Amino acid sequence: MSDLKQQKCVPCHGNDPALTLIEIEQLKPQIPGWSIVEKQGQLQLEKIYKFSDFQQAITFTNAVGNIAEDEGHHPALLTEWGKVTVSWWTHAINGLHENDFIMAAKTDEIYAKR
Repeated sequence: MSDLKQQKCVPCHGNDPALTLIEIEQLKPQIPGWSIVEKQGQLQLEKIYKFSDFQQAITFTNAVGNIAEDEGHHPALLTEWGKVTVSWWTHAINGLHENDFIMAAKTDEIYAKR
């Protein structure tokens, strides 16, 4: 399995299948600390990142937004004082795609480099 953070997102269309539970379990070890949550019937990846103040949280939010724009794949971001909650899922298929795992790995890399 290649390193997720080195991969690029591929365009996803509504007729692409969501990942199976087996595929999700195979990819999950590559993104430690991420939770699989169900919201409104859709599986999503979610992680909370901690910061010492709001400025660091907003800087991180902007960095994630920049990579999301570069990859053409966008998360839900909740920025609060001292933390940012990031949720990845693929809207077009109402579930998880390999792109979500790629972006979760890239999000972790941004956090590690701060």
